[in-house]
Amino acid sequence: MGSKLYEIGKYVNANAVIRYIGERRHEDGGYCFVTLLDETNINDTYYAVKIYDLLELEVPEKEKTAQFLFGAARKQTAVVAVAMAVEGMVLLGAGDLAEEKLDLIFSKYNPLEGKFAVGLGGSEEFGTSTPLEATYWVLRALKALNYRIDPEMKERIREFILRFRKGEGFGVKQATTTMTYQAIYSLNALGYEVPRTRHFDSCEVYGGFTEVPYSLPPYLEPTFYALRGLRLLRSRPRYIKGHISFLKSLQNPNGGFRRSLEMGISNFQNTYRALRALDDLLTF
Repeated sequence: MGSKLYEIGKYVNANAVIRYIGERRHEDGGYCFVTLLDETNINDTYYAVKIYDLLELEVPEKEKTAQFLFGAARKQTAVVAVAMAVEGMVLLGAGDLAEEKLDLIFSKYNPLEGKFAVGLGGSEEFGTSTPLEATYWVLRALKALNYRIDPEMKERIREFILRFRKGEGFGVKQATTTMTYQAIYSLNALGYEVPRTRHFDSCEVYGGFTEVPYSLPPYLEPTFYALRGLRLLRSRPRYIKGHISFLKSLQNPNGGFRRSLEMGISNFQNTYRALRALDDLLTF
């Protein structure tokens, strides 16, 4: 068993997480967070792979899962999902398959042609797609492949990202935690200096982070993004114990995690984010 599983298991029921994920694996190698549905998809499969990787566990029949991701990333698939599939295949040791999807990515996302895949659907976020989402996911996929981005393309992407600078962070009408993290991650992935920001500090409450400054309630998504952002900035949250308690309280009886204290069903996205955020908190 991985050491991460042991450490995280001191705070949440990690064995229940493993059962939750394993019970939702299907014969095609893909995953679907709704137990009774045989509708495997890239999003759930990607997060299953990420959870196993975080917990330092082997993905069951990983070659089959890699083949599932390869086959699921098709011409009609949104670029966010294609990028997820690429990163997932690399994690599974199938970098050769992942490289075959590069042309598909650039047919949908091509900054040299002014194509940033904005407003094209396929959001990874539930109802909260941002203009930087495709850029963030494409750069994650290219980084996983160690793909060298053309200098002109880098500059075009940088210019696009900086259009959304809003005071201390990044956003459309105002700075948000999601877009601020996506922006600084993307700039860092491109090799540019990460802009300093206190946005995450202004969204921190005792037990989680909010999407916009000085608001309530906290949710899992901004908590995940804020902690990732603070690590990138080499900074620390103020209320580590409070955030750990918040994350622990989000685990449902089935082993998965929901997004808020008040409500929410388990899904793979929430579960990975909770575990990743908890791991970050334990290593600050």
